Amino acid sequence: MNFLALLLGLATERMLTHLFHLREFHWLDPLFDRHLRRLHKARSWLAVSLTLVLTLLLVAPVAAASLLLWDELLRIPYFLFAVVVLLFSLGPRDLDDEVEDYLAALEAGDADTQRQVAEELLERSPPESPNICHEAVERAIYTQANNRMFGVIFWFLLLGPTGAWVFRVVDLMRHRVEVRAAGKGAGDTMVGEAPAAMGEAVRTLHGVLAWIPSRLLTLGYVLAGNFEDAMAGWRNGGREVTLPFAEGTNEVVARVGIAASGRVTLDVGNAAEALDRIRAARSLVMRTLWMIWCPVIAVLTLYDWLI
Repeated sequence: MNFLALLLGLATERMLTHLFHLREFHWLDPLFDRHLRRLHKARSWLAVSLTLVLTLLLVAPVAAASLLLWDELLRIPYFLFAVVVLLFSLGPRDLDDEVEDYLAALEAGDADTQRQVAEELLERSPPESPNICHEAVERAIYTQANNRMFGVIFWFLLLGPTGAWVFRVVDLMRHRVEVRAAGKGAGDTMVGEAPAAMGEAVRTLHGVLAWIPSRLLTLGYVLAGNFEDAMAGWRNGGREVTLPFAEGTNEVVARVGIAASGRVTLDVGNAAEALDRIRAARSLVMRTLWMIWCPVIAVLTLYDWLI
């Protein structure tokens, strides 16, 4: 049933783009800010524990509703509830649409729109150098595919609507941390600081939830793209060994994605090359979702029904 809800949710999402702003859940920002202030001087283990408690409190209503609806009316209410929760757990912004906006701005030479979209994808101010910005956007496409889509889908299939909402709540918290660290949280006296306990507790919890889906997504990049280059990029460890846990995961996903696209070097100042690479990144992400993992999930679901 979760697979059918997933298919309906992904199909319905394309018809409800005018409601995407509701998925940003800005009304939770004050709650997240108060929570992050409490973590300002907390020890790391306590910061992680408090973050886990807040997550469980926010997820409890969805978990309770799922349990109450599970055996009602042939599970039809549960099915509809699962679709709604999935719709509001994906995103919040549509990755394909944002990449299309960036490409259109790049083709039109609209630097302001490029920077605006790049800031949304990078979750920080984009680099001043156009070439470095294009490369950062390309890497962000591969990693945001996990944050906005695949991580949600993985936990939805594993734990239903409760799993999808768990991942979205933690990712919303992580996004708020990045916003504060970048100095974008208006009216907050701690904006721009990035206390270790405050940021790392949320990033660590997100990294734990994102680890398995990120590896499966990376495997999908390998299968959907240039297999040999992607496997070589995956086997040959890079700078992730020197990065914190969550950042190391993003580094692996981005590096393998770039290798799978078959475009390892970027011609400095060449806008056409940048367009090709970003289109290739978007194409690889969509192929991985629809041509690799959707069929796999369908086969596993059918097998479960048959046995």
